[in-house]
Amino acid sequence: MKKGKFQMILYSLFCTAVLSCGGKKYIREIPYSYSSSEFSEISHEKLASSPYSIVDDNPQGLNDDTLKIKEKYSIIMEVMPNEVRDYKLYSYIDPWLGTPYKKQSLEKQKGVDASYFVQALFSDVYGETFPKTPDGIFRSKSLQLFTGRNFLKEGDIVFFRYDKFHPISDVAVYLHNDRILACTAKGLSIYDFNDEYFQLRFIAAGRLKEKK
Repeated sequence: MKKGKFQMILYSLFCTAVLSCGGKKYIREIPYSYSSSEFSEISHEKLASSPYSIVDDNPQGLNDDTLKIKEKYSIIMEVMPNEVRDYKLYSYIDPWLGTPYKKQSLEKQKGVDASYFVQALFSDVYGETFPKTPDGIFRSKSLQLFTGRNFLKEGDIVFFRYDKFHPISDVAVYLHNDRILACTAKGLSIYDFNDEYFQLRFIAAGRLKEKK
């Protein structure tokens, strides 16, 4: 069949399809034919009766601040936004990022010690009281300890060992996609857990036990 004749047949079939759906009326009722002002004036009742589905990209009804946090940390951790679930956790840590390290301190943008920060975070966000030392947190009966890093989930506490004199020397918080919130000489920030510095010192992790 010649190309011209084939195109004519396709065009004829298209016209037949449009006419069978009501011609101009069909085209006029396609949702994206509305102007932005017209669409915003359509009542929820009319939308509900429409044969076309409406996609809700915020089914949880999150406020603007929470949506910004969700988007920001999904980009930082290179995950889909729906994987960022613990909004209180990220909202809490956000203003602390960049705070320089200072032993036994807890002052936003002035100085922070990792174990002091984790103690405050879990108290304010989860209502769980821990000691202010890495070893004290490690020994808490509220934690379920494990060693397999493949089991890590958002909000788990990660423990590190620096030398034989300090079996549990430091703590961090696991976020997503091998990203952890830790405090090094560079300050409190989000680091790559795969970095050799952390891998050589990783001892175990802990997760809050479910309260009965």
